[in-house]
Amino acid sequence: MGYRNKLARSGLVILAMAAALTACTGSGDFSISNESSSDVTVSTGGDEVAVAAGGAASILGSGCTPGDVSVEFASGETVVVAGPICPEEELVVRDGGVELRTVP
Repeated sequence: MGYRNKLARSGLVILAMAAALTACTGSGDFSISNESSSDVTVSTGGDEVAVAAGGAASILGSGCTPGDVSVEFASGETVVVAGPICPEEELVVRDGGVELRTVP
């Protein structure tokens, strides 16, 4: 493989890595939808938000969470969702669990 081919391939790898990293570092809103019958408190490590049963919330301009996200139900049960979670995903709380949903 010639020097130019190696250089071009290296450039493509660097470009792909940069695109992947910036996909989860841009600013955007962290959205939470509480579709459960219980009030919850969501902690991102930097922010804590109370979301009423059947309600929703957003942390505006937060970008990706710095790490895992904890959801504490009124019962005291806590569910941890592996992070980071980026604006392309919405945290959805349901009776009996928590999931991520791609934002359309």
